[in-house]
Amino acid sequence: MPTQIVRTTPIEGQKPGTSGLRKQTAVFRRPHFLENYVQAIFDGIGGIEGKTLIVGGDGRFYNDQAIQIILRMAAANGATKCIVGQGGILSTPAASHLIRLRKADGGLILSASHNPGGPDADFGLKYNGRNGGPASERITDEIFQRTATLDFFKIAACDDIDLTEIGIQSVESMEVEIVDPVADYATLMRSIVNFDKIHNLFANGFTMCFDAMHAVTGPYAHAILEDMLGAAKGTVINGIPSEDFGKGHPDPNPIWAKQLMDKMYGTDAPDFGAASDGDGDRNMIVGRGAYITPSDSLALLTAKAHLAPAYRGGLAGVARSMPTSRAVDRVADSLGIACYETPTGWKFFGNLLDAGKVTLCGEESAGTGSDHVREKDGLWAVLLWLNILAETKMSVTDLMNDLWATHGRCYYSRLDYEAVESDKATQMINGLQAKLGDLVGQKIGTLDIETADEFSYLDPVDGSTSANQGLRISFVGGARVVFRLSGTGTQGATIRIYLEQLEINPNRLQQDVMSVLQPVRDAALILSDLVAITGRTAPDVIT
Repeated sequence: MPTQIVRTTPIEGQKPGTSGLRKQTAVFRRPHFLENYVQAIFDGIGGIEGKTLIVGGDGRFYNDQAIQIILRMAAANGATKCIVGQGGILSTPAASHLIRLRKADGGLILSASHNPGGPDADFGLKYNGRNGGPASERITDEIFQRTATLDFFKIAACDDIDLTEIGIQSVESMEVEIVDPVADYATLMRSIVNFDKIHNLFANGFTMCFDAMHAVTGPYAHAILEDMLGAAKGTVINGIPSEDFGKGHPDPNPIWAKQLMDKMYGTDAPDFGAASDGDGDRNMIVGRGAYITPSDSLALLTAKAHLAPAYRGGLAGVARSMPTSRAVDRVADSLGIACYETPTGWKFFGNLLDAGKVTLCGEESAGTGSDHVREKDGLWAVLLWLNILAETKMSVTDLMNDLWATHGRCYYSRLDYEAVESDKATQMINGLQAKLGDLVGQKIGTLDIETADEFSYLDPVDGSTSANQGLRISFVGGARVVFRLSGTGTQGATIRIYLEQLEINPNRLQQDVMSVLQPVRDAALILSDLVAITGRTAPDVIT
């Protein structure tokens, strides 16, 4: 089985973002595209000779074929061992844990997260480092530079291996270990939350619906919720991973998780509802007739984390991404712990976690995590909620009402304008950016502008600076609007507008969210001139 050195041409500078490289599946299937990018990763991290890598993905279309190519290339590049999830399956948090548990040198995770899957949809690949977290900007820059100059890749000439059989195989002199993708992760979860308390909760008639959205958390949820914790069979819906996610969009929000939302707002709603995304790192929490924003979920978990065994001693600190609502800031202040505001991207949390500055972290885009791994973790968040519900014996609604009564309520929503022509999206952001300095003191609609800036982050751990991280405009009275361009899509640009309004009057904590936020939304549209520039009269998704 000789190693082949295949001559190729550069792939024109493919820049991986905070979530790796995402493209349409057809792009990754072009001749040599995947191979070039994998070789650029190997070269960009200083080579993989003698190293051990974790490999797995979310099961989307092309996942298994891509893994076979990666294994042959790892062998040709001198890796000692690859550890692969059975069937090529590994959730992103489970992969992060496996990197840390097995002291691997890093991992390749195949996923486009919450993006749709299939031959006409999206595919993605990212490298995680030794700490189990996304690659640093230094590493992604090295990979980017290598993609622009690469003129060959190495690959072993051999047959595919059997990804379904647990045990040891080999590719050339490299050992390949196929492992149960769930077992080690389940053991980790048992060390964090009180399985006995949650088991008793279900035994006493507590009901739940978990929507795996035909994605990677299905096997994890079946094993942990139904088999280990005793939830009724059928608690997990859409629990078999599908190459095209059941022709759905594996994004846990009220729009795409409609089946779950219909259940939770129906006449016979379960006590608790939750969903996760394509690769298992995001979550959505729903009570009976009560959708919980990710920002509020982070605040609640921060306030009640001490009820779980792993956090009984309290939290070192907490962190949130800049667009996330400031609800958790208020909780952190009451606990006397630090709250860090970071750019969007989990690697920024990783530095804080590695330095012991924070224990919990989260972002408004349905990602929550803790120091148990270096990725956001959807099922972990669900289990922590269950632990809190078991200990407090309160409903989801009662927990949230208690949180708001104690800390005030940050009414919050995100507007997504998807697949906007990139030049028009950039024109809108640049135009708003140019006038930030003149906005303070102006009245926009019914609101008076108090501050306006472009967010820049100074990392307190390594001293690095990350500029151009979004535009923030705050108004007198606790309102705020944030504008960002998102890089998670594969076509055009996504404009995201985040609306927030603080309310501390105890008699005004149960208002309609969009009614409260309407003045902020009106101001955002006036400030950005979005409709005139982009032609969009309404967002594609409101969460």
